[in-house]
Amino acid sequence: MNNQFLEVIILALLAGFIAFRLYSVLGRRTGHERSRDDQLRMPDARPKTAAKDNVVALPERSSTGTAAAGSTALSRALLDIKLLDRNFDTEHFLSGARAAYEMIVTAFARGERDVLHPLLSNDVYQTFDQAISNREAKKERVEFTFLSLTSARITAAELKAQAAEITVAFNSQVMLAGYDPNGTLIEGDAKTPHDIVEYWTFMRDTRSGNPNWTLISTAAQS
Repeated sequence: MNNQFLEVIILALLAGFIAFRLYSVLGRRTGHERSRDDQLRMPDARPKTAAKDNVVALPERSSTGTAAAGSTALSRALLDIKLLDRNFDTEHFLSGARAAYEMIVTAFARGERDVLHPLLSNDVYQTFDQAISNREAKKERVEFTFLSLTSARITAAELKAQAAEITVAFNSQVMLAGYDPNGTLIEGDAKTPHDIVEYWTFMRDTRSGNPNWTLISTAAQS
């Protein structure tokens, strides 16, 4: 996710490194190539909708990908994407999606905006940024450890004109505890792992020379 001139250069280099990392792992072939209880959760980006009851639930914007309508429809959609983007490879895309998932969840917990920004759509970034700002204003502290990603599978894929959208279901386990300025535990548990299920949708314009995929939607399991 100033000594002004120097910091601008540093941030630009960091953003370039992140973009390169996603370039190397997302969609490339491998064969030859705000209640108190909700303060530390990822915010719900849908207007007037209650947050999901997950410890690190991500902003839930209406997914633009279609729900999987069976393996045949999903396979056909993935084939359509491959026909437009000859460099796309499903397994390598999933490998990159796993890396992006851990990076984004960890960066949100740590408030690392510079890591988040290149990986998210503008709308999703604004939601994350507001949640981080709220946490900072209240001087709350988060202790977060990403334990494991137990599974990642594609559940939906779609082409909208030339834009490819792929939804991935992630099952992960994390440790998360939030504290107020006095050190009182207000969220999570520093000793108990939490199981998380999230659905993330990534998008890429197949006409673009930029090979990176962008996170455009997230939803917790209902």
